[in-house]
Amino acid sequence: MTQPAQKPGQSKQDYRTPAEFVEAVKRRLGIAQFEIDLAADDTNYVAPWWIGEAHDSLSVDWYRLSWNGWAWLNPPFANIAPWAAKCAEFPAEEWHPDQKQRIAFLVPAGVGANWFRDYVDGKALVLLLNGRLSFDGIAPYPKDCMLCLYGVEPGYEVWDWRPAARQRRGK
Repeated sequence: MTQPAQKPGQSKQDYRTPAEFVEAVKRRLGIAQFEIDLAADDTNYVAPWWIGEAHDSLSVDWYRLSWNGWAWLNPPFANIAPWAAKCAEFPAEEWHPDQKQRIAFLVPAGVGANWFRDYVDGKALVLLLNGRLSFDGIAPYPKDCMLCLYGVEPGYEVWDWRPAARQRRGK
């Protein structure tokens, strides 16, 4: 059997998150908008305030930024570990319902990866997405994805984010 050609680090890394998915996440979180996008550019941001490559988001102290609400983070998938580590700086042990700063972190569902073990498991509410995303509007992304929510009580859930699927099941 022939395997697909792999090109680590050579694929397009700045796709816009599908608008339908962003809207589903906002409904799920009960918010009108994200306050800040932590890894964006002027073609793919999902919040009115965003940090681009020129400002090196990983070197910014996110928790000293003055946002009250949800931050969005759809990082380049070629190197997820430093982004996950930065999210894990969020004090999960000190989680409480009045937490002001929260992060929604969209990544491939790499539950066997060291970055998942070290920086996601037990530190975020992991929503395993039922329903593949299409970042290019043509074909589904070839891997399952997950949305990791930092600043809320950690845990796991399978989430069918597609509105049409819920309607078909009568929910």
